[in-house]
Amino acid sequence: MKEHKNLFKSAGTIGFFTLMSRILGFLRDVIIAFLFGTSVPAQAFVVAFRIPNTLRNLVGEGATNAAVIPVLSEYLEKGDEKEFWRLTTVLLNIFAVALISLAILGTLLAPFIVRIIAFGFAGDEAKMALTIKLTRLMFSFIVFIGLSSYVMGVLHTLKHFVASAVSSCFLNISMIIFGLFICHRLSEPIMGMAIAVLIGGFLQLAVQIPVLVKKGFRFRFPRHFYHPAAKRIAKLLVPRMVGSSIYQLNIFADTIFASLGSIVGEGAVVALYFGTRLVQFPTGIFGISVATACLPTMSRQAAAKDIEKLKETLLFSLRSILVLLIPSAVGLIVLSLPIVKFVFERGQFDTASAYMTATALMFYSFGLFAYSGVKVTTSCFYALQDTVTPVKITAICVVLNIVLNFVLMKPLRAGGLALATAISSATNFFLLLFFLRRKIGEIHLKRLLKVVLETIVVSAIMGVLCWYTYNFFIGFLPNWASLFIAIIAGIAFFLLTSWRMGILKLKHEADRQGENITG
Repeated sequence: MKEHKNLFKSAGTIGFFTLMSRILGFLRDVIIAFLFGTSVPAQAFVVAFRIPNTLRNLVGEGATNAAVIPVLSEYLEKGDEKEFWRLTTVLLNIFAVALISLAILGTLLAPFIVRIIAFGFAGDEAKMALTIKLTRLMFSFIVFIGLSSYVMGVLHTLKHFVASAVSSCFLNISMIIFGLFICHRLSEPIMGMAIAVLIGGFLQLAVQIPVLVKKGFRFRFPRHFYHPAAKRIAKLLVPRMVGSSIYQLNIFADTIFASLGSIVGEGAVVALYFGTRLVQFPTGIFGISVATACLPTMSRQAAAKDIEKLKETLLFSLRSILVLLIPSAVGLIVLSLPIVKFVFERGQFDTASAYMTATALMFYSFGLFAYSGVKVTTSCFYALQDTVTPVKITAICVVLNIVLNFVLMKPLRAGGLALATAISSATNFFLLLFFLRRKIGEIHLKRLLKVVLETIVVSAIMGVLCWYTYNFFIGFLPNWASLFIAIIAGIAFFLLTSWRMGILKLKHEADRQGENITG
């Protein structure tokens, strides 16, 4: 169907540039690992960067996806371009004032925030002082990344994905340049990475502005702060902000647990960060790309009251990500240690750091399908302008995650925190599907289940093949060569087998589903 072709094309565009960004992100993380390993400066930087970076979901992508895109899509559906741009201007002004105020408040309260978030650092005053210093420096990042996310949302509403996808590369480019050429010239090298974050955030915003202006945007300030739709957006936004606050509380809770080095291992904060970064590679390329592309489409379908087409788009999106992320998860689980050694083990990042990070990566990977599944399913709720249901489900899963952290952190250390995240994310995904089905009716999950079960079987065999291939060649080849051969063998097996079984025939299946549903 045409919608599926356009969605797949948009997701492919986003996926390509996301791949470029992830590759640059890998290079960035390799440089950070080489320079700082899991040392005190690295731990301080990870915690300090996490504070404004997690808040971006509260005021950035989360706000945009939950409230802005669905309402803006209504105006485009009506063909009211003048009001569309007027509302866009009003929202930009409101976001700018709110973000600047938040940055000032966060900078002033940095000592208080850090002492709560990094509770385990309390016994090391030097580590605590450095974390506070870095937090104060980087808190302004929220202004740039928040506005960048809003502009991205407007462009996505207009079905323009390239500029925002390209912009994501600039943060990584900035940090790579500073890591290679500037950090070592400073008395405190880690401060160079903090400065790079601010410059990268500014560039992410700056690169999108010319495209927005070309599309028709004209900046007007300070008179324009009111629009009738702004109230409706606020009503949608408040539950989303509550839910996002709950989710951020979950992330900060994980940080608190990870800072307890005596229980989960010294350097666990950094190990979990690097493990998360590796997991984000497939989720960014496949999952986030599809979730980003499907939201404007589902928003317009919901605005047109075409629920059947919305169901088709949802099912097609879920099928697309699951058949790609399930084998990715198996590969990361089976080859977690060789991958971490290949990517990070050099310089200050030693063997102990590699084992801790590989353990985190392995357990995180069990929830790989759910991380993106949650985003796609939540996008469907947002398209229906329901931001309350995901909040309630998120709250339940946050409590579950914290309980699992307590239970698993002692026997599994850092890996226990990662496994808790995977289990709670999977629970979140299944609950979202359950309540979405109650909201819009049958969404043909049985058809999806058949494909998923086939994918799991093929992926499991692929995992065994990867494991034996790697262990066979590691006897007489270096780690990188054995890993490369194992990955190529696994990909070739999965693609060939799944293609013969019809698992990868996404377009054909989508068309058949559409015929069955409408027929």
